[in-house]
Amino acid sequence: MSSGGRRIRTTTRIEVSDDRGVFMISVAAELAEMHPQTLRMYEQRGLIQPKRSPKGTRLYSHKDVERLRRIQEMTAELGMNLAGVERVFELEEQLEAASAKVRRMERRARELQQEVERLEELRRSLRAEIVPYVRGGAIVPVRRASPDAAPRFRIPVERPSEDGDDAV
Repeated sequence: MSSGGRRIRTTTRIEVSDDRGVFMISVAAELAEMHPQTLRMYEQRGLIQPKRSPKGTRLYSHKDVERLRRIQEMTAELGMNLAGVERVFELEEQLEAASAKVRRMERRARELQQEVERLEELRRSLRAEIVPYVRGGAIVPVRRASPDAAPRFRIPVERPSEDGDDAV
């Protein structure tokens, strides 16, 4: 009690992830509206995989309870047998894996499209800088201001003389 005889209430809120085992088998069975032995049977068939405490007690998560409710719905309301439920879960896992793969491929396709656009822009920018190729040995004409004007530069060429001495 606090001073003055008044009681102060405090509330602590704890967030628990959906896949953390928090319910013992009796509570999980009650939440899923089925017998605890049914949960054990589902575990043996691999339909549910509860976590275990350090002492080996089964601990069911919120996700496990939702899965148990789905099994109950498929068997009781849809008339499926457990083999059918197993197959539905297998197909759902395959569908999720395929969907994840498609998402990865779509992301990669967007990345590649951006790279193609970047390279195309680079190609367009370089196109103006490209010098046309002239086949070897072709004569490239020199442009002069007038036909009588001398070339702007000279290139010395050394040729061997006829008498054997090198001359320019």
